Amino acid sequence: MPDTMLLAQMLGLLLVIGAFAGVLAGLLGVGGGIVLVPAFFYAFQTLGYGGPQLMQLCLATSLATIIVTSIRSVLSHNKKGAVDWEILRSWGPGIAVGSVIGVLVASTLKTEFLQALFGVLGMVLGAYLGLGKSEWRLGDAMPKGLRRAALSPSVGFLSVLMGIGGGSFGVPLMSLYNTPIHRAVATAAGFGVIIAVPSVLGFLFLNIAPEHRPPLTVGAVNLVAFGIVVAMTMITAPWGVKLAHAMNPKPLRRVFAVFLTLVALNMLRKALGW
Repeated sequence: MPDTMLLAQMLGLLLVIGAFAGVLAGLLGVGGGIVLVPAFFYAFQTLGYGGPQLMQLCLATSLATIIVTSIRSVLSHNKKGAVDWEILRSWGPGIAVGSVIGVLVASTLKTEFLQALFGVLGMVLGAYLGLGKSEWRLGDAMPKGLRRAALSPSVGFLSVLMGIGGGSFGVPLMSLYNTPIHRAVATAAGFGVIIAVPSVLGFLFLNIAPEHRPPLTVGAVNLVAFGIVVAMTMITAPWGVKLAHAMNPKPLRRVFAVFLTLVALNMLRKALGW
């Protein structure tokens, strides 16, 4: 067991991580998982739990927090009539299937591969956040038929492999298909629920060796990190929303894009053993 000082340091780190993730989600509409996964990786590794399934532990714990935060976000957005339930109904089954496949695949991969994948996809998302234009379009309406059948599982699959909710892939996707940004953010919160619930249920059955999992871990979900981060995001997400209405978030998106790119590059560096 880690000593008291180390646990206190972990507690302090998780409080900061949760606060930052909450503000970020409220301010930019970007899921906290983008921050939580590398932060959990650092926290657990610092405590000495750097086993071969460390990334699975980080992905599962991040997704567990997303269940709570996404449900809260959907309910809040729905009160304002911002959720597009037709998109959720038509895209939900495919996203759920992709999420289940994501858990099955992630459970078999090595931590280094998952780190590298997070790094590559993180750089792609960072580039979009920093360089993407609001007027970019791939179509006038969300795809149907075969394109939807291909894209919807991909959203769930890639999100699980990164430990993130619906915002990081869902918001850009819906924006590119002419969905107004506020409606895209609200609906993507629903994507987060559909992604996180089946994936966490799957991760709860993943067997991690006792010496490689922190105290109070069920399957691959660490309950300590889950509880602290959820509590902090509940407190700080409304602060981010207030900030979003009080200032222009565009420059902040670019700053975050640089931050995300650096985090992704660092994960990629570690995966390559540099």
